[in-house]
Amino acid sequence: MNSVVIAVSLMMLLSLFRINVVISLTVSSLVAGLLGGMDLKATVDAFNNGLGGGAEIALSYALLGAFAVALSHSGLADWLSQSIIKKLGKDPDSSNVKVVKWTMLLAVLAMAISSQNILPIHIAFIPIMIPPLLGLMNKFKLDRRLIACILTFGLVTTYMILPIGFGGIFLDSILLANLNNNGLNVIKDQVPPAMLLPAIGMIVGLLTAVFISYRKPREYETQHAVAAETQVMNKTDLIIAVLAIASMLSVQLYTGSMIFGALIGFIVFSFSGAIRNVNDQDIFNQGVRMMAAIGFIMISASGFAAVIKQTGEVASLVTSIEALIGDSKALAAFLMLVVGLFITMGIGSSFSTVPIIAAIYVPLAIQFGFSPAATIALVGTAGALGDAGSPASDSTLGPTAGLNADGQHDHMRDSVIPTFIHYNIPLLVFGWIAAMTL
Repeated sequence: MNSVVIAVSLMMLLSLFRINVVISLTVSSLVAGLLGGMDLKATVDAFNNGLGGGAEIALSYALLGAFAVALSHSGLADWLSQSIIKKLGKDPDSSNVKVVKWTMLLAVLAMAISSQNILPIHIAFIPIMIPPLLGLMNKFKLDRRLIACILTFGLVTTYMILPIGFGGIFLDSILLANLNNNGLNVIKDQVPPAMLLPAIGMIVGLLTAVFISYRKPREYETQHAVAAETQVMNKTDLIIAVLAIASMLSVQLYTGSMIFGALIGFIVFSFSGAIRNVNDQDIFNQGVRMMAAIGFIMISASGFAAVIKQTGEVASLVTSIEALIGDSKALAAFLMLVVGLFITMGIGSSFSTVPIIAAIYVPLAIQFGFSPAATIALVGTAGALGDAGSPASDSTLGPTAGLNADGQHDHMRDSVIPTFIHYNIPLLVFGWIAAMTL
């Protein structure tokens, strides 16, 4: 069997047995290298050299965490949470319970979508906004697996289809650039329409989670729910918070850097006086601690990706399936998507997967006669597959960080497995339809 398949399967198995994801990735990297024909020293060297590839992401998340904590201390995040609680915190036996529940779910979805473009702090909002709402969720007996699916939908689908914020990075800087670098002549305006059908697959998965899988009540121990603290926010603080958010968004869009965007937003808070009773160093340290676990996982995932690349087993995996494909265009599309699923689940980031698979998939797609739009859908979907459902993905780590604030939400069983089932299967189906019809 191919070392990539074995390593990814091992990583998933270790994570299911509650082994820390960083350890699972490190052990799986060694297995991938050794089975891929590398000796121990070469494997370790490749892993170590790859760690630097995750440094930018880790620093971005650390600064985003600092910005998010600053935002929290300004009172805006808690004010929003308290406003939701105040408006929705009715007696669960009352006649408006359904309206209250739906309003809460839509509010969570809107924030998840906004975190990718309007307020591009990615998952940093989750550990701040979600814990204060857990008590209310417990009252309404909402299944947290549903909330995890809603959050992951907003985090993933948004960058797949909207070329703003993180979507601009994925669709333009990564997907479009790598497609053209490997021989596909497409323009910016062709990318979002080609990703529309795969995005519809994500919508189907969300609707399945909402109306079928997790519609029944689920009990949680309310005595351990995180209580929200009352925050007072005046008009001046609100103006400063809006200015900080606008500054962060403007700088990020202009420079294309989350690091400098978050830095400018943090500086605006620091010099504005909106943050009281706490110094900048404390805020920065809190933000780093909040995002540290995710940062280490992303760094480890970069090491894993480097080992996978060094073995050359991705290319051999694709080559090995070419014999199975024959002249079948339909089978070619399906197997390319499945291979993309395995690679992304191991690496944990669709942003990191696209450069790996584009170099192999674009010539293969041209060889089988796929149109440019179909090739965009194939590579884009193959990259996005596994982002939802990977133990090492920030799209599953983020929801767990917020929903497990009271220790009642398991990362693998309540975030990874539900999002894998509800999003990867529809993505496979609709990505295949897009490849065959576009």
